[in-house]
Amino acid sequence: MNQYSPKPSIDEREMRGQSIAQNFGWVRRVDETSYMVHSQRLDREYSVIQTETGWVCDCPDAQFRLLKCKHQWAVEISWTLRKRVEEARRIEPIQGQACVACGSESLMRWGVRHNKSGDIQKFMCRGCGRFFTVNIGFEKMKHNPKAITTALQLYFSGESLRKTKDSLRLMGVEVSAQTVLNWIGKYVGLMEKYADSLAPKVSDTWRADELYVKVKGNLKYLYAMMDDETRYWIAQEVADTKYIHDARNLLRMSKEVAGKRPHTLITDGAQNYAEAVTREFWPNLEPRTRHIRDIRFDGTIHNNKMERMNGEIRDREEVMRGIKTMDTPILKGMQIYHNFIKPHEGLDGRTPAEATGLVVTGSDRWLTLIQNASRPNEFRQSNREGSPNAD
Repeated sequence: MNQYSPKPSIDEREMRGQSIAQNFGWVRRVDETSYMVHSQRLDREYSVIQTETGWVCDCPDAQFRLLKCKHQWAVEISWTLRKRVEEARRIEPIQGQACVACGSESLMRWGVRHNKSGDIQKFMCRGCGRFFTVNIGFEKMKHNPKAITTALQLYFSGESLRKTKDSLRLMGVEVSAQTVLNWIGKYVGLMEKYADSLAPKVSDTWRADELYVKVKGNLKYLYAMMDDETRYWIAQEVADTKYIHDARNLLRMSKEVAGKRPHTLITDGAQNYAEAVTREFWPNLEPRTRHIRDIRFDGTIHNNKMERMNGEIRDREEVMRGIKTMDTPILKGMQIYHNFIKPHEGLDGRTPAEATGLVVTGSDRWLTLIQNASRPNEFRQSNREGSPNAD
């Protein structure tokens, strides 16, 4: 009786390769031309190296049967997804380069549409003859995109709602403070979902901390996770307590956004962090995440970078005179502003997003983000599935 299982077919090898590629951490990139792939049956890894003739694996299936093994398939799938994401990491303004009806790029400018808030360019498609305007992300809005993005910039750079309203009046835009708040709620919610799909290329060392904030006069705690090297604000959540709050949700959200877990996590000595790391980052995964809890203001192990970000939050809270609701869009908006809009001196004038490889172009970054966040879901889904950190 044959003690070995039947030889898998070529299609089965591809399917098994897809299964391996979908397992978190099973395809590990060593450098641009070499990978380590975890075995499906054994507790070991196989080396897959790129040569002039393609990927070469040192597993018995590839060496003796001279067939394309499941490990080669897994690396090829992972490599293809990685390249797809790298090509899509430049976030550019959308200029109306194709017809919204038929997709034709043969367009003709056809005058402008006059609104109370300004003029909008009209186009005619030579392919289907349809007339349309390109106002992606701002459809059916009374005021022009420039007014809205200016309001976002003013508010998240430190102005109050009323001062933002007064500054807009100097531009000839008459709005109320409530209108500005409505804009913030609408567009922060839109950009938040898009930003979480981008899979930033963060480092292997993360920092977590918490600071108290007032919500309707009550003391709450904002938990935040930040990448040490790029200062990218990865995730956040608001909790009722400090020491007994379950921090696993923060760690889980961070892992989902980054597409991986860190090699090192730096926190304060709170016990809830230690318990969360043990349950969320350690189970049956090698190498296990190193948790550094003994931090000081002086010395080599400190949390100064995190405290700097906490200072930004504290400055914003003072202008707001406290937060009104637990699910406020303001905190998420601050995260977007910190990551994609504000240059950091510690990063040589770059934003944290640029440090992770996410380059937002255009003279108005708010506009670029809103336009891309309004694009079809297929783009964001392929971008998320192709996270380079999944390697």
